[in-house]
Amino acid sequence: MGTTEYSHAIDLDRDFDEVLARTREALASEGFGVLTEIDVQATMKAKLDVDREPYVILGACNPPLAHQALEVEPDLGVLLPCNVVVYRTGGRTRVSAVAADQMLGMVGNPGLKPVAAEVGARLSRVLADIQAR
Repeated sequence: MGTTEYSHAIDLDRDFDEVLARTREALASEGFGVLTEIDVQATMKAKLDVDREPYVILGACNPPLAHQALEVEPDLGVLLPCNVVVYRTGGRTRVSAVAADQMLGMVGNPGLKPVAAEVGARLSRVLADIQAR
């Protein structure tokens, strides 16, 4: 799994559309709904006439966990939903999810630690599920 300070990712030798569909399924199995979907490839073509590999941003939300977090920190909405991206790079399909502990940790409210841990665990299971299939 690839990791940055702000994300966790997996790279797959699988078709983009297959991985995108599997990502939606894996998110749903962990209680996340997709609130927003941004097709970056189509947007860049329409707005800038730039061709690029497929790239989709899924804005995922687990309502009970979002509710918990917003009860602790009402301004947290500026960091929601949790983004998961699926894109083609170097002939492979990458799935990258936000590192919830880093995202919520920047707020500095210790009351968010349990929520961040739960979101992080669920997103890790999402990546593992996609990779296993």
